[in-house]
Amino acid sequence: MSVNTFLWFASDAEEAATRYTALIPDSRIAEVTRHPDGSAFIVAIELDGHPYTLMNGGPGHPFTDAASIQVVLDTQAEVDQLWDALVDGGEPGPCGWLTDRYGLSWQVVPATLVTLLNGVNPTKSAAVATAMQSMSKLDVKILQDAYDHA
Repeated sequence: MSVNTFLWFASDAEEAATRYTALIPDSRIAEVTRHPDGSAFIVAIELDGHPYTLMNGGPGHPFTDAASIQVVLDTQAEVDQLWDALVDGGEPGPCGWLTDRYGLSWQVVPATLVTLLNGVNPTKSAAVATAMQSMSKLDVKILQDAYDHA
């Protein structure tokens, strides 16, 4: 058995695969199945070891923010770098969400957020949640300050 995330692109699956595997460390394009004309039909990738299948299936099935890829990062510098790269040509969203140039939603999350939201003090964790809701790209310093001063 294998479990895999399958993503339907209108026509840019191979371009997206190349971009995503360049941005996420320890990622690769595993296989490309092509139409007789040479254009990509199915592109199998791994993002940090997680399998995804991207398909050029034509228009009519756009992505929504109801499904997203979440990337949890260790530092603010990593958050800034990935956020800026993914939002280029896309749109920022609330609370660490963004939509990339292909319409796919991502959550770019500092690991600190997870720790602070799961803290033992509910008042401090609530302050972090409130701070997060005021942001687009997440800022570790602001989140930590909210926790420390609650």
